Amino acid sequence: MPQRAVLAIDEGTTGVTCLVVAQDGRVLSRAYREITQYFPQPGWVEHDAEEIFVRTVSAACEALAGTDAIVEALGITNQRETVVVWDRTSLKPLHRAIVWQDRRTAARCAQLSGQAKALRRRTGLVTDPYFSATKLEWLLTKGGLRKHDVASMAAGTIDTWLIARLTNGKVHATDHSNASRTMLYDIDRRAWSKDLCKLFHVPMEMLPDVRESSGDFGVASATHLGRNIPIRGVVGDQQSALFGQGCWKPGMAKNTYGTGAFLLMNSGNKRPKASEGLLTTIACGPKGEPVFALEASIFIAGAAVQWLRDGLGIVKSASETEALARSLESNEGVYFVPALVGLGAPHWEPHARGTIVGLTRGSTKAHLVRAALEAMAFGTADVIDSMVKGTGRKFARLRVDGGATANNWLMQFQADVLGVPVERPGNVETTALGAAGLAGIASGLWRDADHFIASQTFTPFAPSGASSQVKAQRKGWGRAVRTALHWAKDAK
Repeated sequence: MPQRAVLAIDEGTTGVTCLVVAQDGRVLSRAYREITQYFPQPGWVEHDAEEIFVRTVSAACEALAGTDAIVEALGITNQRETVVVWDRTSLKPLHRAIVWQDRRTAARCAQLSGQAKALRRRTGLVTDPYFSATKLEWLLTKGGLRKHDVASMAAGTIDTWLIARLTNGKVHATDHSNASRTMLYDIDRRAWSKDLCKLFHVPMEMLPDVRESSGDFGVASATHLGRNIPIRGVVGDQQSALFGQGCWKPGMAKNTYGTGAFLLMNSGNKRPKASEGLLTTIACGPKGEPVFALEASIFIAGAAVQWLRDGLGIVKSASETEALARSLESNEGVYFVPALVGLGAPHWEPHARGTIVGLTRGSTKAHLVRAALEAMAFGTADVIDSMVKGTGRKFARLRVDGGATANNWLMQFQADVLGVPVERPGNVETTALGAAGLAGIASGLWRDADHFIASQTFTPFAPSGASSQVKAQRKGWGRAVRTALHWAKDAK
């Protein structure tokens, strides 16, 4: 008998992954397509929204063709703050998508500094180009989209764009987790804010309906996927990973090492008090219902390795980095602050840029590679310190996922830096698994969240005898970060 399964679409910053996940948690088939990155000016990052849709459909069809399972539902998870505007009738994008990494609205955010506290109180976010509101405002003004009739335009994050295309324009919707990243959403009322839309000159009629993450988002048409598949799960990528790791109870936390690094802690139904440098956002409870979470966002993590590969050409693949890092006894004083698109938590400095310090005649590519890996661990420790300070809740362990967690050296180094165990799941693609779980629970494939997570296993990395030595190296990391921040301040 064919197995029951769900299709998970994980549309990320550098590519789209599609998995067919069986009821017992096994991945029956998968497919992947890369997404083209566009950098029209320094600090600007764009995607072709039409290419995203085409490559998503291509990957989904390949994954579906790789199994004879009965696919009962579809779940979508996505890069979050990236925004798209399209024509409601033709479903054609009116401009390239502006990516979450894009810094073009830094000056606009600086103009809003006097309203930063009010914005943080309403949205849980800091006033930074990272979030969608100023990107959408730019598209409507400097991007030239005001020439179009407002009624003819629809806007949304990538999940909303994919839903619109897959349903042939029948559904214009998002979920609470994605809405909470736009800076147009009232985090306490859990609804779009008229005042915020007015502040950012965004007509509310352009925005999608906001729904719970596990539920009805229409039907993906057979014209695209070869069969009609109900869309039953939608969630932002980091909240999806939190759910996929089983962190749906207050106090549970995970870190995702992807293009960036994102640490989230479930805070339950009570809005937590966020310390400086942390965000308050919306995540999923066990039924996909909206709950609060604390988040720390590091803009560049795995993307630093991608830059070493594509920008400098010093490695051919990320898999080479583990051996290069192990080839050195220490970093020998070389640190890399990968602020290639500014610094996120806990510093939030959009003018910062990548900084390498401590180079000598003896420095090699191994030092740069190790410094890039160490930066992921040191940056994670910085935001965890901020989270512990703000909540008073200490971490007993950290669950991890994302492509970089395949690097055993990095995972051990992270445990040594933190001084607590790091737990890696058997399947590190928990972002896609989270979307699969939410869709499967809504469609009845799994009875509940506990049924969904029952098959998950974890590999622990305990702190080693090198932990005290590694912790001492954080002083050098702190000096390097202060150097990057000083560079940014001098530029203002």
